[in-house]
Amino acid sequence: MSLQDTVSAERIHIAFFGRRNAGKSSLVNAVTGQDLSIVSEVRGTTTDPVRKAMELLPLGPVVIVDTPGFDDEGELGELRVARTSRILAQTDIAVLAVEASVLGENGELPGPELEFLEVLSKRRIPCVIAITKSDLRKSVVSSRTEREPIIALGAENPNEGVASVVVLPTSSVSGLGIRELKEALGDFAKAIKKDRLIIADRIPEHATVVLVTPIDESAPKGRLILPQQLTLRELLDAHCRILVCQPEELADTLAALREAPDLVITDSQAFAKVAAVVPDSVMLTSFSILFARYKGNLETLLAGAAAIDALKPGDRVLISEGCTHHRQCNDIGTVKLPALLSKRIGFRPEFAFTSGGDFPSDLSPYALIIHCGGCMLNEREMQHRLALADSAGVPIVNYGVAIAHMTGILKRSTAVLSDPE
Repeated sequence: MSLQDTVSAERIHIAFFGRRNAGKSSLVNAVTGQDLSIVSEVRGTTTDPVRKAMELLPLGPVVIVDTPGFDDEGELGELRVARTSRILAQTDIAVLAVEASVLGENGELPGPELEFLEVLSKRRIPCVIAITKSDLRKSVVSSRTEREPIIALGAENPNEGVASVVVLPTSSVSGLGIRELKEALGDFAKAIKKDRLIIADRIPEHATVVLVTPIDESAPKGRLILPQQLTLRELLDAHCRILVCQPEELADTLAALREAPDLVITDSQAFAKVAAVVPDSVMLTSFSILFARYKGNLETLLAGAAAIDALKPGDRVLISEGCTHHRQCNDIGTVKLPALLSKRIGFRPEFAFTSGGDFPSDLSPYALIIHCGGCMLNEREMQHRLALADSAGVPIVNYGVAIAHMTGILKRSTAVLSDPE
């Protein structure tokens, strides 16, 4: 997979925030070198978040998001502000555009911007404060372009309580500070990027791995789903020997091998069928479980599995998917999982369903959340959803962990990821 093919969930998300007419869109265009956003003197020209997946040097593959002004007014304005707030859940790095003319006499940030910084601080989102149109107010904003605070943030320590903040004077017209802004974003990106592995660090060198990938009515036409793609590529990079088959061919595939494979990885929907075929001596797990570990969520989701058997009649269960797709007649989220859960606990709880960017901010009505693997959500958004569940005291588990628990093979399916005692 080339950098140009990197999916959005695997890219650094950089979102530009600020008041209406603060110069956000001009700044986006200057940083990217493209006319991604419409620029106008009319306040509120950007009415919806504008996204662009692109290659941005020196950062690499990123998603750039231009947002509506957080001071928008009226009923529609409130909806736009709410949508801007939702973007925060996906934001790895924030750029706060502040027009030089709104600074205090000594360069202090006004109240709305300080409040926004406080939100970023609570979410631990690093931020570059870009003082836009700086060439029009040189008496307050220094012409220096060093990446250091040049204005007061309302505290003795300018960075106190904030994950990380850099302040730069910029001008989209003259190009002042644009190079330094991109370098600051690159520094933040380096700190965010992790050398994460899906499974290669848990198997022997040159291991033999069997991938079980069902091709049914819910499978995307002509391609593998993202967890399968990324796992396959990582195993190739690790010089593993890889066999790919459907569940119906698994027994013949194993029989054709001179030696047992080191690991079998399956789609969670086929867990029961695959577990019946794979010998107990062979490690077995699922793509969904591996992705929970890949995004740093496995321990939380394993703890959530215990809540399945504690459900009581009348409890509400939220089943949430991070992507949007056409529902099939045998859809895993709305059909298979509710049936499997109801069979496990002996009654049918009340179910609610969400998909894509829709995720309730109030989770208190639910006794349990069953979430998809989150392969189409970036790590920041998945962690945000876990944090919402934690603050509401609602256990959360993902599809793979839930299915493994209800199939009775959770311990076996996570053994490959367990540290030896």
